[in-house]
Amino acid sequence: MVFTLAFRNLFHDKIRLAVTLVGILFSIVLVAVQLGLYSGAKKIIVGMIENAQGELWVTAFGAKSFEEGGLILTGRERHAALATPGVADVVPIIVTFAEWRKPAGGSTTVVLVGADPDDGGLKPWNIVQGDLQSVKSPDAVVVDRTYLDDLGINGISDRAQVETGRVRVAAITDGIRSFTMAPYVFTTLQRARSLLGAPAENSTFLLIKLRPGADRESVRAALKSRLSGTEVLTKDEFRERSLNQWLFSTGAGVALIGGALLGLLVGTVIVAQTLYSSTKDHLTEFATLRALGSSSAYIHRVILVQAGLSALVGYVLGMAIAMVVTLFSEQTALPILMTPGLAVFLFAITLFMCAVSAVSAIVKVTKLDPAMVFSR
Repeated sequence: MVFTLAFRNLFHDKIRLAVTLVGILFSIVLVAVQLGLYSGAKKIIVGMIENAQGELWVTAFGAKSFEEGGLILTGRERHAALATPGVADVVPIIVTFAEWRKPAGGSTTVVLVGADPDDGGLKPWNIVQGDLQSVKSPDAVVVDRTYLDDLGINGISDRAQVETGRVRVAAITDGIRSFTMAPYVFTTLQRARSLLGAPAENSTFLLIKLRPGADRESVRAALKSRLSGTEVLTKDEFRERSLNQWLFSTGAGVALIGGALLGLLVGTVIVAQTLYSSTKDHLTEFATLRALGSSSAYIHRVILVQAGLSALVGYVLGMAIAMVVTLFSEQTALPILMTPGLAVFLFAITLFMCAVSAVSAIVKVTKLDPAMVFSR
């Protein structure tokens, strides 16, 4: 009986129902897009760190993110780290912004990543054209196909210039994106030094691989005592530092979350107004129920079920639109990431939004005088 009455109230006025669903749709799509962008941005920011093989990172003191480490580590730090008990290997990596000169003219900024594939520290993944070993060939670099137009190239074997040296595209990846919008360009460690004119043993980071059974915190403490002027970070710490730098220090994360909250607020207000109006138009029916002995709790359940039905229909339609938007964003520089956890979270906040919206209608019914039905 509760469900039947709620269903009839909801679908009695088709125009009001449409307004309610549009409000929920707008809210769900906006929240889904904003939170999906936030999740996608987080995945992009930590992508390099997650794919690097090493338990500890040695960075220049104060390095804020993967892209902002400088080139101040020398061979001294690497030799000292190798001599530390518990350390199995130390892999140097170069990461720095560089100028990419396009074949047809013009230039753009890229993030040059220098690492030897055989070291097993950091190497390009999801290669869709060419192969990993081809990066060892003279002047070879690896780029992502998302940025081919930005780099002014078409594909394999195209040539360009990075800083002072000529390069040739030897392989292409798919899905390695950069939050800074400066494309990642992979090459070998020595070639990166040559292109940048850097000293022979300088690097940006040292990836520390531990021996089996070695205590990470003990090795970390030993490295800190040996490597003055540097920081020794765990993968989790470096990931959080990079996220804080790009999402919150720049304000990007706050903007995305703020947009999601705005969508939630607008949707709640629209649904609340619609439910209130619907309840007001059915005051006589609710008064009749009260006069016939129905409890306030029963009528409250009718309103809540009505709100729940609105949430369910609105969520299904909203998520259908959001998934289409997500699909179209897959090949963009900043894709929207929709995970099962995010989908469940969106359903929960949709129910919450509609439940909060039902409060205004419940308050109106609570003040209802059953005697009004006899005054007509």
